[in-house]
Amino acid sequence: MWRLLRDRRFERYKFRRQTPVEHFILDFVCFEKGLIIEIDGSQHADNEADAERDAILKAAGFRIVRYWNNDVLYNSSAVKEDILTKLNEP
Repeated sequence: MWRLLRDRRFERYKFRRQTPVEHFILDFVCFEKGLIIEIDGSQHADNEADAERDAILKAAGFRIVRYWNNDVLYNSSAVKEDILTKLNEP
């Protein structure tokens, strides 16, 4: 994922990786669009801590999208298309 997002390679949007916000470390964040991208494994399924974390980050003005590891690895074109859609939402 980082190869896609780094150095403004993805539609010229600037992303940061492993960035601290509030008291969390975000996988990827585009501050310009207020979009957080989280890449998760199965340990995050129905995780209450993630729900609390998302609520705090949403209250701070961020939008959060989550993708499963397998989707990033095996269905990357759909993930890229979805990220672009999210970036272009108002």
